Amino acid sequence: MQNKKPYYISTAIAYASAIPHIGNVYEAILADAIARFKRLDGYQVYFQTGTDEHGLKIETNAKAQNTDPQTYVNQISDEIKRIYGLVDISYDKFVKTTDPHHKKSVQKIFDKLLEQDDIYLGTYQGWYSVSEESYIQEKDIVDGKGPQGDTLVWTEEEVYFFRMSKYQEQLLKHIQDHPTFISPESRKNEMIQNFLSEPLPDLSISRTSFKWGVPVLNHPNHVIYVWMDALSNYITGLGYHPDTTSDEMDLYWPADVHLIGKDILRFHTIYWPIFLMALRLPLPKQVFGHPWILVNKGKMSKSVGNVMYVDDLLIHFKKDVIRYYVLHEIPYAQDGNMTYELIIERNNSDLANTIGNLVNRSIGMAMKYRGGRIAYQPSTLESSKALKNSALDALSKIRALMDELKVAAALEVVVELARQANKYIDLTEPFKVFKEDPQSNIIDEILYNLIETSRFIAVLLMPFIPDTSQRILKLIQATKYTFDSLQSFDGTQTIQLMKPEVLFERFDFDKKLEEIIG
Repeated sequence: MQNKKPYYISTAIAYASAIPHIGNVYEAILADAIARFKRLDGYQVYFQTGTDEHGLKIETNAKAQNTDPQTYVNQISDEIKRIYGLVDISYDKFVKTTDPHHKKSVQKIFDKLLEQDDIYLGTYQGWYSVSEESYIQEKDIVDGKGPQGDTLVWTEEEVYFFRMSKYQEQLLKHIQDHPTFISPESRKNEMIQNFLSEPLPDLSISRTSFKWGVPVLNHPNHVIYVWMDALSNYITGLGYHPDTTSDEMDLYWPADVHLIGKDILRFHTIYWPIFLMALRLPLPKQVFGHPWILVNKGKMSKSVGNVMYVDDLLIHFKKDVIRYYVLHEIPYAQDGNMTYELIIERNNSDLANTIGNLVNRSIGMAMKYRGGRIAYQPSTLESSKALKNSALDALSKIRALMDELKVAAALEVVVELARQANKYIDLTEPFKVFKEDPQSNIIDEILYNLIETSRFIAVLLMPFIPDTSQRILKLIQATKYTFDSLQSFDGTQTIQLMKPEVLFERFDFDKKLEEIIG
């Protein structure tokens, strides 16, 4: 473990006011694929996620359900863990902002910044968005509503403010000196133009109008406002406390990437870096604002009735179909669309007809022509050499794309290799070769190339659809399944294959759609 390079990836912590939909869970699946890839690639990975459990909305929701806020957030948090388990999220730490260590650290962070005169007591008057847990500036109010279309509440109260402008120039310089700090590029431009091109207003970081939050130690009628509380999870989860250090903090900070939704980019690329600067801590290496999943090209909304939940999707599709769809179909920088029709099409075209078909055809021919016994064979045919070279090149292509967080493009490299292997069968026509000469060495060469390529595909699929990967490896009785084993095209020696099985059902489009929507 000591010689492995550390890699810290986090998601935004889910707000524990309601059950997450697939658009929220997508972020965890995306982070999971990156974390799994890095583990396979030799990194010592720390993958953190969790729940943001304070605020007025939670206090209000708990009261509406005749329960206390702690019981309420525990229930939601447990549900989120269960949902993450359904789609194989392999986090290393699940942080809760009601954890005692987190609360104590946040209180000390507040006190430290107060002592430095980064924080001062004042009075706030302005419009407040309950849904965003944020005060809204006049320029962002449209027809009396906030950016998310919610009704705003006029609020006047004594609050503590953070002096944002004190660190504005330092933050701008950091963004200019570190071109990939905010990614993609369009998100960086948006933050600079919309927020950093004029003086930052001081930020309200405490509230007195509700009680469900972390109390200020020396002024307990104030609770520390959600963003200072919630954002601090990225370091408190590593054991950070202003007065002490921790092994995890020393090893993993600064984070390699904060993976967040584009709608909370301002909080992670302006507020959070400025808090860190005030604490004299390094900034995360990258904040990646991923796009949204749209349903029928519209934003998911309970009022519209177009929200998709993981539990409902899993009634109709395997978990790896869901993982594959969101990883492959959501672009790097633009919003992606999700419909039942598109999931069915992608299942049939990529999973059933390409990956599943390749593995089944390959094992089926091996059973028919050689009783399922495969032995190493050198590549003599030009088509064999081309397939072998594509397999050997795949990992380096994927690694370069994953380094840029272009997960959809990385996954497409694997699918393209499966497509090439299917074409290889059409080119070499093993059934014709067998008919002419059942003992031909060419048959053995073709079969070896197909099974070895299937091994490559299975290993490369591990970060993306791990359950399917394991099933393929078992079917082909693979004994080598590390990234290191993909350095050479000889990982399959002499093996006895298992009988083929259907990896992905090929759906009848109309019947499947009728089953789902009636």
